[in-house]
Amino acid sequence: MINEVTHICFLGIGGIGMSALARYFHQRGASVFGYDRSASAITRQLRQEGIQVSHDDDPATLPVKPQLVVYTPAVPKTTALFEHFSRQGIPLRKRAEILGMISAGIPTIAVAGTHGKTTITAMLTHILKTAEVPCLAFLGGISVNYNTNFMGDPDPRWMIAEADEFDRSFLHLSPRLALISSLDPDHLDVYGSKAEMLESFREFVSRLPGSGVLISKKNIADFGKVSCSHYTYHGAEKADYYLEDIRIEEGRYHAGISGKLGIGHVALQHPGRHNLENALAAATLAHQAGISSAAILQGLVSFSGVKRRFEICLQTEQLVYVDDYAHHPEEIRACIRSARELWPGKKITGVFQPHLFSRTKDLAEEFAQSLAELDELVLLDIYPAREEPVPGIDAHFLLDLTDMERAEYCRRENLLSCLEKRDIEVLITMGAGDIDRFPGPITETLKNKALDRQTLKGKK
Repeated sequence: MINEVTHICFLGIGGIGMSALARYFHQRGASVFGYDRSASAITRQLRQEGIQVSHDDDPATLPVKPQLVVYTPAVPKTTALFEHFSRQGIPLRKRAEILGMISAGIPTIAVAGTHGKTTITAMLTHILKTAEVPCLAFLGGISVNYNTNFMGDPDPRWMIAEADEFDRSFLHLSPRLALISSLDPDHLDVYGSKAEMLESFREFVSRLPGSGVLISKKNIADFGKVSCSHYTYHGAEKADYYLEDIRIEEGRYHAGISGKLGIGHVALQHPGRHNLENALAAATLAHQAGISSAAILQGLVSFSGVKRRFEICLQTEQLVYVDDYAHHPEEIRACIRSARELWPGKKITGVFQPHLFSRTKDLAEEFAQSLAELDELVLLDIYPAREEPVPGIDAHFLLDLTDMERAEYCRRENLLSCLEKRDIEVLITMGAGDIDRFPGPITETLKNKALDRQTLKGKK
């Protein structure tokens, strides 16, 4: 069915995973069009690439009748378009199902885990591209090296995809190689408990064939009896693949890789201690995929990062501004600690937009503890995404739990004025919602503020 589709519609086409899939079909010559509630940098880019995008939830705006409709849970089934397609009897499939169909026909490398997936996937893709290995890659973020979340060679040797645990989506994939980076509790609205989440990961592992390879971070879980080869990696202790001689020099992380792969010295362009371990994970996958150590090293040192993954938007002698996708307590903690390592002694101000009422409720104490590692906190309203509000769960609920002296609530529309009043040394914006619209305006605000300071000094 996939090969025969000539007209396809995407509901929620502006999503990072949906847009990558839309680009795949567009590259194959299909007529691709889609709906998203509001315009964004992604929808504007899709239009420039020749993909039709509408922000009008009206069946009358459809250019043609599609043969297939792909949707994301972020788009309610009560939208006029969804109801129209249901009445018309047009096949409606989740993004994960379509990705799984594509995976069934191509040897697949799947990157799983509750965090780290996007950076590892992007690093691995860049290593394979550096080694001139043709691949098909679906990324959960925009690669800085290629300015896209999709890459597709006409005759791929490998398909690289993020294995998303939400809604058990990763159980649609058919991996040959799989990596699990982390198993911190998340999506408990789906699983109910960490034990149930782990059981789903075990089911994912069972999808590997006997000739396949499982790679996991050492000691994160007992996966039971694994029928294929199983290797471990770790950033701080010995494993099949591990890091050693970790240091920071001139704002860059340096380390060696030892174990089954020997690389004496890697200097990453992409900042953040957690990204050293992500680099190790990508190198481990690449090694198991048959890539030479020379090509792995070349790919790692030339990797420029992923937008919104510890992305340094502004750096001057006076201040630093970092934007990050962190939306889980462990990701927030890793982000803050990396900033402290890179800019020791500096005051760190964080702006956090919680993502989902359910996640905020389920991990409230963990959020409070990780956010308390900041010197100052500005907390925005919870971004609901696909959810309805939960009584008693809001930004003020989380703010009270943090018990910080220098913490305040701020409405989204007042954020720029709130930051203008602050004496900022290191600023980090964090979250998976529409806080991604702010890096540009915040950067300009901070630049203007710095210029005003210089002007005042000159007048004195």
